[in-house]
Amino acid sequence: MGIHKLIANGAFGPDEIRVMSDAYEAALVILQLDNSDDPITELIAKSIINVSAAGERDSAMMAERAINALGIRRPSAA
Repeated sequence: MGIHKLIANGAFGPDEIRVMSDAYEAALVILQLDNSDDPITELIAKSIINVSAAGERDSAMMAERAINALGIRRPSAA
């Protein structure tokens, strides 16, 4: 599930949507997730929305905070 499905009906402006989308994509890269149908991606999207609602506006920090809030372990570098 992409983040766009969750934010489409929200009260977000184009800049907020862009930042949340960038954060979502960054989080997927960090976590090495390439299947947007993976159930964890919805949790990531919701966490990013929560971080955004708390006032974060930097996409990189938003991704990091969303991942940390969920307690997801990052894949080890091979």
